[in-house]
Amino acid sequence: MVRPPCCRFLPPRRAASAAAGAARRLLLSTPIFYANGPPHIGHLYSALLADALHRYRGLRGAGSGRLSTGTDEHGLKIQQAAAAAGTPPSELCERISGLFRHALTQAAVSFTDFIRTSEPRHQRAVQHFWGRLRDGGTLYRGSYEGWYCTPEECFLSESQIADGRDAQGRPCKVSLESGHQVHWTREDNYMFKLSTFREPLRRWLQDNPEAICPQPFHQRVLHWLEEELPDLSVSRERSRLPWGIPVPGDSTQTIYVWVDALVNYLSVLGYPEMHGEWWPAAHHVVGKDILKFHAVYWPALLLAAGLPPPEKILVHSHWTVHGQKMSKSLGNVVDPMACIQQFTLDGFRYFLLRQGVPERDCDYYEEKVVKVVNSELADALGGLLNRSTALSINPTSTYPCFSESCFPKLLGDGVPRAGGRVSAEDYKLVASVASLPLQVATAFEAFQIYKALECITLCVRQTNGFFQRHQPWKLSRDNPTEQLWLDTILHVTLECLRVFGTLLQPVVPHTADRLLSRLAVEPEERTLVGLTFLPRYHGQRCPFEGRLLGPSTGLLFQRLEKSLRHQTGTRKL
Repeated sequence: MVRPPCCRFLPPRRAASAAAGAARRLLLSTPIFYANGPPHIGHLYSALLADALHRYRGLRGAGSGRLSTGTDEHGLKIQQAAAAAGTPPSELCERISGLFRHALTQAAVSFTDFIRTSEPRHQRAVQHFWGRLRDGGTLYRGSYEGWYCTPEECFLSESQIADGRDAQGRPCKVSLESGHQVHWTREDNYMFKLSTFREPLRRWLQDNPEAICPQPFHQRVLHWLEEELPDLSVSRERSRLPWGIPVPGDSTQTIYVWVDALVNYLSVLGYPEMHGEWWPAAHHVVGKDILKFHAVYWPALLLAAGLPPPEKILVHSHWTVHGQKMSKSLGNVVDPMACIQQFTLDGFRYFLLRQGVPERDCDYYEEKVVKVVNSELADALGGLLNRSTALSINPTSTYPCFSESCFPKLLGDGVPRAGGRVSAEDYKLVASVASLPLQVATAFEAFQIYKALECITLCVRQTNGFFQRHQPWKLSRDNPTEQLWLDTILHVTLECLRVFGTLLQPVVPHTADRLLSRLAVEPEERTLVGLTFLPRYHGQRCPFEGRLLGPSTGLLFQRLEKSLRHQTGTRKL
C-alpha cells in the first residue's frame, strides 16, 4: 500500500457560539437505512429511540429540534441487488425508500427530514465535503488490497475474518461479525489519512466522556484507538461501481458509500451554507454494528473537513428472535408492519422501548409482547383509568375534590396531622409520583428509555395498590364523611394518571392522548413545563378540580388475545 506524505494535523476548536447554540437547537438522527431490502424491527427500534427522545425534548420545551431519517441508496450491494432483480438501481431505491417512509410514518415516527442519498441536495453536499478533504491535504492516490465485504461495504483486516463456506458449500473467507462472504480485492483509489487522526480522536473522547453512550461503547472505541488505525480507502473504481457519486474532477472513481452516507447528517442541515446554525448540536442514534463508522471514521472526516464531531453518538444493541440472530436465510426477519397490525401501534412501540436495553441484545418473541403489553398497558394502566372514571363510582363524571382533612400533609417530623385516613404506603405513593418526572428525565438523558418506563410502571402498580387498598366502591356518597374520602381517593388516582399520561406521550402517543383527553387535560396542559402533581396536598389550587371529565371512549387499551399468535410477524425474504 502507498503510504501518505507526512502531515501535521491540528483539530479545530469548537466555537463558543456553537456550544451555546446546542442549548437552543438539536438534531436527532437515525441512521439512514440501506435501500436493498424492506424494513425490519431493528430499523424500527433505531427510529423509535430517536423519536421518543425527540418527542420528550419537545415536551420539555427545550428549544428547536429536528429529527432526521432516510435511506442510503448507493454502493455495490444495491447495484448487485438491482441486477439480481432485473431492475435499474434507481427504481429499486425508489421502491425501497418508499417502504421505509411508509413504515416510519405508520409507526408514528415524527421525523422532520427524510433524506435520500440520491437527492441532488445530498450529492452537492457530498461533493463539497470531498473538496474540503482534498483541499485540506488529507486525501492521496494509492493502491489498496484486502478482504472486501460487500454486504458491510468495507474492507476487513485479517483479524476480522474466518474460514467458512459459501452457498454451494465451497471453502471461503467470511466476516467474523456478520458471517458474510468476503473477497480479496485490489484497487487503485483515493485514500484518507485516517492514521493521522488517532490522537485527535482520543483527545476528543477523553475530553468528552459522554460523547458516546452507553459507556461500554465509549470504552470500545477508545480500545480501537489503542490499536493500529490504517488509512481508509474512500473511493472505488467507477468501472466496478458506477452506482454512486463520482469523485469531483476524476471520472474514473466513485466516492465510497460510507463517506457518501455519513454526510447525510450535514445535508439535512443545508450544508455547506446553512449547517452552521445547527452543527455540531447533533445526537446520532446508531446500532452497534455501525459504531466504528460513526465513532471513528465520521469524526475523523469531520475534523479533516474543518468541522467538530457531533455532540453525542447514542448506541444500541440488536434484536434476536427466539435467541437467534435475525437472518434472511433463516426466514426469521420480523416485519414491523405485521407486528403493528397484530399488537397495535402503541402496543408494539411500548414493547420495543420497554424491553429494549441499549447495552445488550434483546430477544423478541410474540408471547413476550402479549404478556408485557397486556400486563402493563391494558391491565395496570387501562384498568386503573377505567375503574377510577366509571359512572358507578363517579356518577357526575367530574375531576373530584381533594380533602386535606382526609389526606393531611406530613409534618416536618414525618408524622401526619391527626384525623386523616391515609397509611404510610399512601405517603410513599405521593413521594414516588412526585419524584417520577425527575426520574424519567434522568433516564432519558442517560439514553435509558426502558428505565423511564420501568419507573412509570412501578408507580402505576403503586397507584393500583392505593386504589385497591381503600376500595372506594364500598364507600357511600350518602354519607358526607365517606363522600369526602371517596372523592379524595379518586382525586389522588386521577392526579397520578395525569402524570403517567403526560410522561408516556413520547412512547405511546395515541394511548397517552386518549388518557389525557379522558381526564379533560387540554393540549396546552400536556407539557412537562410547569407539570404539577397533587397541588391540593400542598395547599395550592388544582386547575382540574371540579372540571368535567372528557367523554369515555371505552377501554383505554384492548387486551391482546393469545389466539393472535398464529399471525406471525416473521417473513422469508
